Amino acid sequence: MSKRIVSLIASVLLSVAALSAQTAGQDAKTAGGDLKQAAKSTGHAVKKTGSATKKATKKAVNKSAEVVKEGASKVEGKTK
Repeated sequence: MSKRIVSLIASVLLSVAALSAQTAGQDAKTAGGDLKQAAKSTGHAVKKTGSATKKATKKAVNKSAEVVKEGASKVEGKTK
């Protein structure tokens, strides 16, 4: 009787181990897919941020040029 119980316990443990191996493989596939999606999302965010930075820089440069032009105009008026 004791041999049957040990045999039954061993077979249950082996079955659980086999199921865990299948689940671990599927988990690895899922993790790989999640990682790929996260990388895509990060790439899109970086692209969007880069575009926004470019736009803000261009706006600041144009505004600075306008202010410098106004200042030069005032100085020119005072020197005449």
